[in-house]
Amino acid sequence: MERARTGVVVGTAALVLAGGAAAALGRTAVVRPAPERLVVGYRTHADLAAALRGTGAVVVRRLPALRAAEVRTLEPAARLRRAPGIRFVARPLARAAAAEPALALTPASPAGLEWEYHGTHEDGVPDSVLRSAASIRIAVIDTGADLTAPDLAAKSPISYNTRSGTTDVRDTNGHGTFVASIAAGSVTNGDGIAGFGGDAQLLVVKAGPGDGTFTDVDEAAGITYAIDHGARIINLSFGGGGTTSIERNAVRYAIDHGALVVAAAGNEFASGNPVEYPAALLQPVGSDGAGGAGLSVGASTQTGARARFSNTGSWISLAAPGENVFGDLSSLSPAAMYPRSPLPGSVAGIYGYASGTSFAAPQVAGAAALVWGANPQLTAQQVAQILKQTASGGGRWTPDLGFGVIDVAAAVATAQAGQPGVLLSGNRVKSKLHLTWSGDTSRYTLTLTTAGASRVVLSASPETSAWVKLKPGRAYAFTVSAIDPTGATSATSAPLTIALPSRH
Repeated sequence: MERARTGVVVGTAALVLAGGAAAALGRTAVVRPAPERLVVGYRTHADLAAALRGTGAVVVRRLPALRAAEVRTLEPAARLRRAPGIRFVARPLARAAAAEPALALTPASPAGLEWEYHGTHEDGVPDSVLRSAASIRIAVIDTGADLTAPDLAAKSPISYNTRSGTTDVRDTNGHGTFVASIAAGSVTNGDGIAGFGGDAQLLVVKAGPGDGTFTDVDEAAGITYAIDHGARIINLSFGGGGTTSIERNAVRYAIDHGALVVAAAGNEFASGNPVEYPAALLQPVGSDGAGGAGLSVGASTQTGARARFSNTGSWISLAAPGENVFGDLSSLSPAAMYPRSPLPGSVAGIYGYASGTSFAAPQVAGAAALVWGANPQLTAQQVAQILKQTASGGGRWTPDLGFGVIDVAAAVATAQAGQPGVLLSGNRVKSKLHLTWSGDTSRYTLTLTTAGASRVVLSASPETSAWVKLKPGRAYAFTVSAIDPTGATSATSAPLTIALPSRH
């Protein structure tokens, strides 16, 4: 830090001296504009080279899988956009770790220090499933990780720093270490905590600097590296407002390669409750938890309620414990940010509490590895469907917790039993009900029951949503059935019931 500050002072002094000399000679000093960083999407490498030729631009890094590059240039963005073969030009978009200060150092819990393990029924998963998760690789794209932490060292993780192109992922922030320990900390090393992913493999990708901030380009570089190196599950415990082409393309790259992407929903409820990305790319706004390409994860308390900081909305998939979660700490992390807490019986490592949707998301990522380990034939969307279906909401969706808090043991049991069922959710707008549903098929039948009589609203339809007008003073029950290619019913949702009050 001293060296950086000294550099600034020397640089300033040089400008003053130069300015003074220029004034003495009767000349006006010329202040040259500083180059800025831009993200450039291109059709071919030749198109990029042609667009940058003669501009003095420097390519900072390339993302070949996404046909994009980050460049440092004085060239106006508008001029680059007009170049042939250039798909888009944008400024990097900020992303920040979705963490909150711990609310207490040692919260009382009959379940012990790692209360989240019991609260999600992770402790009810058979040992055989913990072992079978070894075929699944979880990528934690974050601030890096302290690979000397016992729970992480025991996994012998693959590591990569997207900025330096090396394996150096030292975590001076601490966020990534905490996240990685929850997602995939060892359950067999006899020390520390137990991660949620059983014997799942761990890939640590350091995507940003040590201050916990990222850009959409950092995120995209991390995602593509992880997918290209065998990750089946991607954990993104950061977010921010808005989205960009490079972020959307990276998420699509992961989905197209069959991976499940899990993201933190954010902690800004008290600051306007904004929509956060990339989470809202995975569970789109307006979806009410149905469908989606991945999982947007909110945070819950020890009582199963929404954590007061956790964002809410139609783009929340489900939730996991996020208030005073216990995990591994980086030896390089600031004690003021991640307070230390003793772990009785531990012989090595540093441990403590932290809060945030950042630490709820990796529980879901680890649980997904167990579901996949229990049934390797599932697709990423089926894994997500099972986690929603078996969560504490019992198939019902709310904007606070989505389909509820994950139940890992129930999800694993459902995966072992076969295919996921159908999820149905509804949102009433005055006298109309907007129904949305999802399942493992392409055709559905929607049935309405009221006053003891049932009628089919949609029959073997490809639609996954419908509006239904409700009459005052009546109670309604809706179910959706999945129709297989033979025309038979393969699964039926839990009933969704609603009553519209009588007019007075």
